[in-house]
Amino acid sequence: MSRPRSTARRAFLVGSVAIAGGVAFGTYWVRRPPANPLLDGRRDGEAVFNPWVRIDAQGVTLIAPHADLGQGVRSAQAALIAEELDLAWGQFRVEPGPPSAAYYNTAIADEQVPFLSTDTSAIAEGLRSGIGAVVKVLGLQVTGGSTTVPDSFVKLRVAGAVARETLKLAASRDSGVPVEQLMTERGAVVLPDGRRLAYTALAARASTIEPVAEVRLREPSAWRLVGKPMPRLDIVPKSTGTLAFGIDLRMDGMLHAAIKVNPRQGGALLSFDAKAATAMRGVKKIVPVTHGVAVIADNTWRAFRAAAAVTCDWGPAPYPAEQAEHWRVVADSFVPERLDKQWRNDGDVDAVLGAASNGAASITAEYRAPYVAHAPLEPLSALVKVTPERVDIWVGTQVPRFAQDKVARITGVPVERVYLHNQFCGGSFGHRLEFENITLAAEVGRQMPGVPIKLTFSREEDFAHDFPRQITMSRARGSTRNGQVEALALDIASVSASSSQMKRLGLSAPGPDGQIPAGAWNLPYALPNFRLRAYRVPELAPTSSWRSVGASSAGFFADGFLDELIHAAGADPLHERLRLANDPVARKVLDAVAEMSNWQGAKPGAGRGRGVALVTSFGVPCAQVVEVTQTAAGLRIDRVWVALDVGRVVDPVNFDNQVKGGVVWGLGHAMNAEITYADGKAQQTNFHAHTGMRLHQCPTIEVRGLENGAKVRGAGEPPVPPAAPALANAIYAATGVRLREMPFSKRVNFA
Repeated sequence: MSRPRSTARRAFLVGSVAIAGGVAFGTYWVRRPPANPLLDGRRDGEAVFNPWVRIDAQGVTLIAPHADLGQGVRSAQAALIAEELDLAWGQFRVEPGPPSAAYYNTAIADEQVPFLSTDTSAIAEGLRSGIGAVVKVLGLQVTGGSTTVPDSFVKLRVAGAVARETLKLAASRDSGVPVEQLMTERGAVVLPDGRRLAYTALAARASTIEPVAEVRLREPSAWRLVGKPMPRLDIVPKSTGTLAFGIDLRMDGMLHAAIKVNPRQGGALLSFDAKAATAMRGVKKIVPVTHGVAVIADNTWRAFRAAAAVTCDWGPAPYPAEQAEHWRVVADSFVPERLDKQWRNDGDVDAVLGAASNGAASITAEYRAPYVAHAPLEPLSALVKVTPERVDIWVGTQVPRFAQDKVARITGVPVERVYLHNQFCGGSFGHRLEFENITLAAEVGRQMPGVPIKLTFSREEDFAHDFPRQITMSRARGSTRNGQVEALALDIASVSASSSQMKRLGLSAPGPDGQIPAGAWNLPYALPNFRLRAYRVPELAPTSSWRSVGASSAGFFADGFLDELIHAAGADPLHERLRLANDPVARKVLDAVAEMSNWQGAKPGAGRGRGVALVTSFGVPCAQVVEVTQTAAGLRIDRVWVALDVGRVVDPVNFDNQVKGGVVWGLGHAMNAEITYADGKAQQTNFHAHTGMRLHQCPTIEVRGLENGAKVRGAGEPPVPPAAPALANAIYAATGVRLREMPFSKRVNFA
């Protein structure tokens, strides 16, 4: 097994140099399939067809290696395999599988290239292929970037088809009937005379056969599951409270740990006094950990109370102590030496904006997006047992192989003897791309060998040690002429969440950070004069990927300012976007929300307004229309219409829920949420100070999924970026107040 940390530093030079996979590693290394982890410990009579399908006499097991963070991907992955394997829905078990290079995710390559998602030129596709080769050779197993379905869509159907055809071959050898005369249905091979040979009965024979290599996938017209509504496999256990998340796990002899770590992220622990805590009921041991201490007790509550009783002398933060200084550093970064990259330079922006001619109107504006916490409902936790021979860790993580590597380094146990058991997660939004819970649990477990220890973060520790969304600012200029948008110049300054995050992964990413301008540089409009420059702000507080990453900020800047220009031109916000749209897929998305919302015929009336926004992120154009009403209690969000094109909708029900959840997430954070620093500490320590959308504020949301795009895409993140600008644009239409800074509650009240 390759160690991600040691190999990835060199390989990720592909971020700035186009190296084809075969050239960088040699064709053999690129084409060679990774070892199948399911072969380890395979029992007699158990058929293992590939890394995703295992069948024995007791049943069928499907492997869904992408982490389920609440987005339903265990069901989606299972459906793709079951479609080709001819299994009835639920006629199988689903497991996450072990961390393995076999579960590499090449779909992440699409977001790593400096080309528009609509660019399918030989150079663009060649670089995507090259980065995909790097990902395969390194075995990068990652869940994120809305890549689960794109990564799985063909791969897992092929896995199911391989198992199906191999089972037919086994049935042929048992029955003497030619393979061409056999069919499959509901977990069995069907003979011409109607006899059914269950897959479980064929497993022993199939285990002796080399899996069939060449298979044909079924046409969409023959699909039974994909594209059809299906009940998620976790709905009943979640609804009945019987599904065990990572935080729910119990084990005989288990002790509980809580941490008290410097609330100034990355600051040192200078000294501590644990006398009072040591004497408290249930406390077993207090041990040092990186930047703090951990208390081990006989239950979580006693561990929390004892941790609070430890007095600590903390070192300073390795970043500015006060929030105003953070904003000052960002504002000072719009200078040539901080230029990360000029991403667009269409037409002649300077000439147009500098011309003093009749009939032109110009606008300037500054937009801001603050730090925002991930704050999933399930706080971070990890259950670990360390012995000299092996380490077992039960945790929910989006990057299991990196987690394995870090645990191995902390405990001194070889990485191949670190067994990570990935769990259902109660949310993530990017939070579980990080490791603080895992590394701290390993530190504690190393000091309590042989004892199962469950580390649970208090909500306050979770907030204090989150790596929030990047802080970002934009400065924009634009002009209109003859009722149309003429020029747009957008400068964006941001810390690099990608660089901050990759540093903690042990990776380096040379070259410009494509997430700083994401959602803005790829505007799907034929603007005659358009320039976008990204400036990299010196590192401030450590940051990380937050649901939709850069597009959650830059998409707000770009669409919000475009709306300003459209209003200044006296044009209709939706019609002008349609006039400018030069991507046919994005145009159909705009057409869809126009129809859904009855934009042409709607007359909102006094005190009401509608706003429209379109942002493309992760290759998915997503348009939203938001309708608001002024009330005596504040602004009320009445309705939202959403259309997006993901190429293929795998499960319409889950798709609808995913999109609605993204809209609520985007609206709620735009309305209310931010993280600010004082004395180097995050001031918001719980949900009371970092409020999302409340139940009574949730609007009626109507969703339409289109399938015009050439590639299959994900739906987890693209609904988030358009929510903020659509809401801001609606508020302007209703009140005349133009909002350029999130959270909007700084300027307006919400009912």
